[in-house]
Amino acid sequence: MLAAEGVRKHFGGLAALDGVSLEIREGEIVALVGPNGSGKSTLLNVLSGFLEPDGGSVTYEGRPIHRLEPWDVSQLGLRRTFQLAAQPTRMSLLEVMLAGARLPEGSSAWRSVFRARRVRAEQRAAVERARGLLEELSLLPLEHHAAGMLSGGQQKLLSLGAALMGDPRMLLLDEPTAGVNPTLRRTLAERLRTIRARGTTLLIVEHDMNFVAELCDRVYVLDKGRVIAECAPSELAEDERVVEAYLGSVRPTAARRAPGATAPPPEVRT
Repeated sequence: MLAAEGVRKHFGGLAALDGVSLEIREGEIVALVGPNGSGKSTLLNVLSGFLEPDGGSVTYEGRPIHRLEPWDVSQLGLRRTFQLAAQPTRMSLLEVMLAGARLPEGSSAWRSVFRARRVRAEQRAAVERARGLLEELSLLPLEHHAAGMLSGGQQKLLSLGAALMGDPRMLLLDEPTAGVNPTLRRTLAERLRTIRARGTTLLIVEHDMNFVAELCDRVYVLDKGRVIAECAPSELAEDERVVEAYLGSVRPTAARRAPGATAPPPEVRT
């Protein structure tokens, strides 16, 4: 569904991405992990059109998208959230959600006048969908509150809801659990499973290995702008390069587990 082939991106003399290749199949939840500065957010920016690569290609559903603007990529059904979910502080939650809807009929002055009935029906449908998503994200009681009043975790949920307003076929999530308390993390994991069940493919940049092990089908590991591993979450503890150099130390019991036993996810040192 989404493929990067030999993607390179330099900032001055720094190679942020050095020949990155990956493939995401329809219906998967795939994690992108690695230490700070490994190129994860840069890769998401390239995949979503916010940065143009210096080399290589990105295709979405077989179509090259690495030269498209981010709003054009979004219109194709590939949307993303950001590591810092900075919402407009004075807009209400409902208004933020409606801003994430696809370009409406009413965006044209001509249609607003000559297709007024259709515009009103579209507005009602958008409000209904926004309120439904807010309810699923446990934010509906706050729909008329200013977005700037939300906690960091609630802002992450709101940014996810705004991205879902466009009915994306694929979502790129940049550290969705950062700053989120354990209760909201469980809620977020449940929502992401529901989103996948409804047909949306997910690529998630994440540092919480327990979250990755619980949710994801496969993992790509980046370091210094290169993919150094691609495996199932349960296999991360088997790769010495990943465990020792990039994810920290595993629990002591991991080295003494019985043959054939499933390896626990590596424990990250921050």
